[in-house]
Amino acid sequence: MKIALVQINPIIGDFSYNCKKIVSWANRAREKGCELAVFSELALCGYPPQDLLERSTFLVDHDKALQKLINGISGIGIICGHLEKHTDDTGKPLHNSASLIENGKIIFTAQKRLLPTYDVFDEARYFQPGRRSQSCLYKGLNVGITVCEDIWNDKGAFPQKLYATDPISDLVSDLQGADGKIDLLINISASPFHIDKENIKQEIFTRVCQNNDVPLIYVNQVGGQDSLLFDGCSMAMNSSGSIIARAERFKEDMVVLDTDTWQGELHGQQIQEVFDAGLTSGEPDGFLYETAAVFDALVMGVRDYAQKCGFSNGVLGLSGGIDSAVTCGIACEALGEENVLGVAMPSPYTSDQSVEDAKLLAANLGCPFEIITISSVFAAFKESLENVFAAYEENASPKIDVTEQNIQARIRGNLLMALSNKAGSLLLSTGNKSEIAVGYCTLYGDMSGGLAVISDVPKLLVYRLARYINRNKEIIPKSIIERPPSAELAPNQLDQDDLPPYDILDAILKAYLEQNLSVGEIAAMGFDRQVVQDVVRRIRINEYKRKQAPLGLKVSSKAFGYGRRYPTAQNYRDEGV
Repeated sequence: MKIALVQINPIIGDFSYNCKKIVSWANRAREKGCELAVFSELALCGYPPQDLLERSTFLVDHDKALQKLINGISGIGIICGHLEKHTDDTGKPLHNSASLIENGKIIFTAQKRLLPTYDVFDEARYFQPGRRSQSCLYKGLNVGITVCEDIWNDKGAFPQKLYATDPISDLVSDLQGADGKIDLLINISASPFHIDKENIKQEIFTRVCQNNDVPLIYVNQVGGQDSLLFDGCSMAMNSSGSIIARAERFKEDMVVLDTDTWQGELHGQQIQEVFDAGLTSGEPDGFLYETAAVFDALVMGVRDYAQKCGFSNGVLGLSGGIDSAVTCGIACEALGEENVLGVAMPSPYTSDQSVEDAKLLAANLGCPFEIITISSVFAAFKESLENVFAAYEENASPKIDVTEQNIQARIRGNLLMALSNKAGSLLLSTGNKSEIAVGYCTLYGDMSGGLAVISDVPKLLVYRLARYINRNKEIIPKSIIERPPSAELAPNQLDQDDLPPYDILDAILKAYLEQNLSVGEIAAMGFDRQVVQDVVRRIRINEYKRKQAPLGLKVSSKAFGYGRRYPTAQNYRDEGV
C-alpha cells in the first residue's frame, strides 16, 4: 500500500478553508496511487483552538465541516484529526480524536489518551482522555493510530515518565486491538518547533521503533499559529528506527511511503546539505543547521501571523543596530521587501553612523526607508515637563536619566504606531530575549508592536542570524555586526555599561529560564554569584513589562508568554544552595 504523509498549514476556525485543503491534498495523493493519506492533529479546526472550544457555535460548525469532509473523500482513505463529543455524563465535553475515513463514513476512531498540561499546552482544560488504545485492520495492515502526546511518554527522554498510561505499549502488546501483531504505528501531531526539538523527536521515535520492532509514520502540522511555530518535518521510520520518508520543514508538503518495500520519498535534502556546510564553514558543528532552522521558523511565523490576521505590510524602526537589522531581514523574507517600511528616528544622541547603517541596510534589502527626526519632539516633551521635573532634579547631573531615555523610546513607539495605523501595517517590535528578560527595554516604547519577532532569540543567536543572512553576500552592513551594541539614548551609552557581557548573560538566562536552575546552581557552574543574583532580580522585577509585551514567536524550549506562568506580584528569592 502507498501511504501519503500530508502536512498542511490550517487556519484555526476556518473550516471551509481547512476542509477544502484536506480534500485537495487527498485527491493529489490518490492521483499518485496512494490508498491512504494521513493528516495532522485537529487538522479540521486547526491547533490549538483554545477557548473557541467553549463556544457551542464553533462545535456546530466543526461538525458540519466534518460531515462535509466525510462526504468529500472518495477513492482513498484518510486519517485526520478532529473534535469528537464525549458522551458520558461526567468529564470534559470533547475528545481530541483521529478518524479513518473512507467511502463516505468513519470506519475507525482513536481518541487521544495523554493530554499535556505543561509549557504551552493546556489540553486537560478542554478534552477528556480516551480510555482505550485499539488497532484496526486496513488494507491488510494492522494499524495502531495515536495522537501526538500518546507517543511521548518515553522514560528515556525525561527524568521520569509523565503518565501512568502508555498507549504505545497497549497497542504493541495488542491488549485490546485487532487480531495479530501491530504492523504499523501512525502518530498524528501538532508538535511545536523549538531549538533541538528535531533531535529529541528522532531519539524518541527511534526508541519506539526499535523497542517495539514496529515501523512508524509521524505526520505533523506546519505553519505559524500566534506564538507557536510548527515545523512539519513529518517522517516515516522503519522498525530499526531509520528514516525512510521525510517531508520538508516549515512548508506544506506530501511524501509517499510504499509499505510493500518500506521505501519512501526523502524531501528536504537541503537540510542535510546545510548541516554539511556548517561543518566546514568555520562555525561550530551544526551552526548553520540550527541557525537556518531558527531563521526559517521566524520567517514562517511572521508570514503566517500577518496573513492569518489580515496584514500584507509591515513597519519597524531601524536603529542601525543588530536587532532591528535582523528583524528587518526576516520581515523582508517573509512579507517581500517592497512591503516592509524601515524607519530611522534619530535623537540628539544618535550617531551619524547609525543612520547611515540603517539607510545602507534598507538599500541592501530593497525595502522602503524613511528618516523621522525626534529631536524637536523630545525637546517639546522636556519643555512641557520642565517645571514638574525641577523638583526631582536637584541631585541629578546631567539631566538625562532613565526617564529622558524612556521618553525618546516612547516617542519612537508613538511614531511607529501612527505609521502602522495610517498604512494598516503590522508593527514589528525588535527586542531580543536577553534584553527583554532583564527589562532592558521600554514599555510603550521599543516594546510597542503587534508582533515581537525575535523576543525569544538570545543576543548571541541574533548575531548568528545576522551572519546567516549574510551567508551569500553582505546584506547587514559589517559595521552593524561589529559595533558594540548601544541604545543611544544618552551620551556615550553602551549596553555593556548596564548588562553583563552577552555571552555570560545568555548562559545565565538559559540556565535559569529553560533549565530552572537556582542562583546557587548557576553560580556553581562558574558564574559570579552577585552577577547571577542581579540577573535573576531583574527577571523578577520586570515581569510586569513582559505581561504587556506584544505576542512573540517561540523558538526556545521556554519562551516568555503563555507557556511561562509566573506571578507579577511576588517576592520569592530563588537562591538555592
